[in-house]
Amino acid sequence: MILNVKNVDYAYQSQKKKQILKDVSIKFEEKRFYTIVGQSGAGKTTFLSLLAGLDTPVKGKIYYNGEDIRIKGLNYHRKHHISLVFQNYNLIDYLNAEENVRLGGDRNPKALLEAVNIPCEYWKRNVLQLSGGQQQRVAIARALASEAKVLLADEPTGNLDENTADEILALLKQTAHELGKCVIVVTHSKHLAEEADEIIQIKDGNLIFQTDYKD
Repeated sequence: MILNVKNVDYAYQSQKKKQILKDVSIKFEEKRFYTIVGQSGAGKTTFLSLLAGLDTPVKGKIYYNGEDIRIKGLNYHRKHHISLVFQNYNLIDYLNAEENVRLGGDRNPKALLEAVNIPCEYWKRNVLQLSGGQQQRVAIARALASEAKVLLADEPTGNLDENTADEILALLKQTAHELGKCVIVVTHSKHLAEEADEIIQIKDGNLIFQTDYKD
């Protein structure tokens, strides 16, 4: 077990009567690929933000390797425990592909770009000159540059064509099963969701394990 969520409640400060998560408890393990599904507004991205230490629960605690993530601080948690992939890529737009990957950590950026199928002639190009699929691959390579044991991704295939989405899916599965990371992905994609080791639905503030995709 790498992440342990215990009795977490969450409500938006501006809408305290609207509870997004209700006494949620769940455990996540390394070498597993999880997908989180649910209707828009159910709290999927909010839950991912809590796991990443980008937000804090109203009640309850989140543990990394048995330690409350607040003990060493949320900045430490984000820097050392978590790598993130955003739907909008979140790349530094004045840097090239290789420079963006270097920001993620100490692993060889060229090897990572090769691993995500970015041809070498694109490594020195400004990321704005790359296609959406290529930018998402660079974002994943940047996340893989980190030694963090948990990879969190928010709709990583949402802006991609079917073929590119399948390549990203294969890479995420490889990251979990071969690199040994805990991979947790928020998605609306039925195809992506059903490729996971575990499908988790957020509904009415609760987390429900599923055997197939439901939205």
